[in-house]
Amino acid sequence: MNLVKRLLPALSITLASAAYPLDWSGNLAVEARIFPSAARWSEQKNSGLSLSFQPELRHQWHDGKRGLTFIPFLRIDSTDEERTHADIREFKYLHVADGWEIRAGIDKVFWGVTESQHLVDIVNQTDLIENIDGEDKLGQPMVRVTRVLGNGAIDLFLLPWFRERTFPGAEGRLRTPLVVDTDRARYESDLEQRHFDYALRWNQTIGPVDAALSWFHGTARAPDLVPDTQAGATQNGASGLIPYYPLLRQAGLEFQYTGEAWLWKLEAVHRDTKGKDYRAAVGGFEYTFVGIHDTPLDLGVLAEYNYDSRRLDANSPFQNDLFIGTRLTFNDTQSSELLAGGFFDLDYHSRSFRVEASRRIGQSYKLSVEGQLFLDMASRDPLAAFAADDFIRIELTRYF
Repeated sequence: MNLVKRLLPALSITLASAAYPLDWSGNLAVEARIFPSAARWSEQKNSGLSLSFQPELRHQWHDGKRGLTFIPFLRIDSTDEERTHADIREFKYLHVADGWEIRAGIDKVFWGVTESQHLVDIVNQTDLIENIDGEDKLGQPMVRVTRVLGNGAIDLFLLPWFRERTFPGAEGRLRTPLVVDTDRARYESDLEQRHFDYALRWNQTIGPVDAALSWFHGTARAPDLVPDTQAGATQNGASGLIPYYPLLRQAGLEFQYTGEAWLWKLEAVHRDTKGKDYRAAVGGFEYTFVGIHDTPLDLGVLAEYNYDSRRLDANSPFQNDLFIGTRLTFNDTQSSELLAGGFFDLDYHSRSFRVEASRRIGQSYKLSVEGQLFLDMASRDPLAAFAADDFIRIELTRYF
């Protein structure tokens, strides 16, 4: 909220001086989440409604070589006060000149090619209270300098301020057994959120191959959750969990080969944090059967393997997991799509399944349905906390 209050005056001054028309768009959505199983803790509910609003303002001039983008986000949730939150997803200025691009402000960037896990993606912080799939990100203050090189580019990211991860509150579902106290976050760096992070990324397209190499140095986006034993123990000798953010160095690789019907994908990282280094990778393929039985339907078959060299000591649920899924594209005027897949943990023998479907209704509405199922969760599996949190999410979005 403080970030929004600080930047709104600057936005008003900029818009007041604009001599060109503004492009407005955005969406308003109503979401229902239903949890068929009884909650594990008394504060939690078995269902809830929320309302989200994301307007988008874009303004360009000088033949598109100058631009301003402003995308705020607001969610109001009926059950979890932590999930009621506001953020600025983007508020950036763009300057393009002679093969160079400079973006300054708050921005979102995405790195990666795989489906089951976005291993390399590290610039933006995950907005975990939106969804556990890691797709939703908080806006990141940054200066991004891009040098365009033929079919590729080199990017420099200067990141002067760190965004802490969001976590559900005591009333929220899909949370850890002990509530994470985000107000008491700790850092390895004495500068805490003011630690100056930076990243570099080179990407290039050569024929059917897309490749990228990246380097990140700064505060880790995924915190260690440390038991709080100071404020009165209530469970397992602790009253809650405190996020601890170590410093991290990450080297990343992205690779994708595109054939006629094949997509071969790989993401790999080498990470060094708190004097310990480890490696992780996710790779696999997607094969698409085009025009099944002479219909407009396209059916994609996906398989990816997730590996972490820490194996059972990893705090990631994808330390030795196989992902198998399918993607059905209807190619109709309503842009109907369905993605279904399952994770199979080869160490813990846990299983989880997810289904995502969406379809446009008319010109302005979109209906999305998502389901998540957790099965045979071993006690040591990082996903064990969600064993009772199978859910169905239904969202109706109005675009304008």
